[in-house]
Amino acid sequence: MNRPYVLGEATWSGVRETEYSVAVLPWGATEAHNYHLPYGTDNVQAEQVAIRAAAQAWEQGARPVVLPTVPFGVNTTQLDIMLTLNLNPSTQAMILGDLVSALEQQGIRKLVVVNGHGGNDFRQMIRELQPLTEVFLSTINWWSCVDVRQFVEEPGDHAGEAETAAMLHLAPELVRPLKEAGPGKARQSRLTGVREGWAWAPRRWTQVTADTGIGNPAKATPEKGAAYVSAAVQRIAGYLVELHEISLDDLYA
Repeated sequence: MNRPYVLGEATWSGVRETEYSVAVLPWGATEAHNYHLPYGTDNVQAEQVAIRAAAQAWEQGARPVVLPTVPFGVNTTQLDIMLTLNLNPSTQAMILGDLVSALEQQGIRKLVVVNGHGGNDFRQMIRELQPLTEVFLSTINWWSCVDVRQFVEEPGDHAGEAETAAMLHLAPELVRPLKEAGPGKARQSRLTGVREGWAWAPRRWTQVTADTGIGNPAKATPEKGAAYVSAAVQRIAGYLVELHEISLDDLYA
């Protein structure tokens, strides 16, 4: 399989002959996902969505390149769950800065972070980094770039119907039978503002959910996942094509 848009599969001979215009960086996490999804769920989804979007963009004449996935994310409030691994946001910012520096030296001036983990938030990092580099920086949360409620009944927040459906489509061999899944029942905050969504505080995960899931996966199907993922891939591919074509000196109409 020849996929020149996947850096991990490319060779130097191919890379030096290709004028890549956009770097795509999938960024996930390593964390528990109820009893039925693997710890690498966010990595699988971010990587596969990024690669599929790059393939579609490549077919339309764009030249994106998907970088290897960063498999660790912000999990500061889940460290009491065995083998959930954490990168602090400040560490993420340093990693992102180093990668951007390498891309800038090599002449790639556009980078998209395709995020697969809700605990990651690259916006403030980009705000801080952007004045220091000529690389145009942007980020997409793949799971929310389309309206998930068009595809599933009870999306859930973590290992629920939406995420489970996506995995049933992308990597069914990694999904345990749904009869083994917990119900993903979550306890609500006693703080009114947090509960109603106009205030925010990080969740203490093991106080919120007994099975590490938030959202019931019972109604997930591969067909729902295929429709959901396909819509997200198509939207992200369109963004990559636009980014390929646009001049960084002419970003605004």
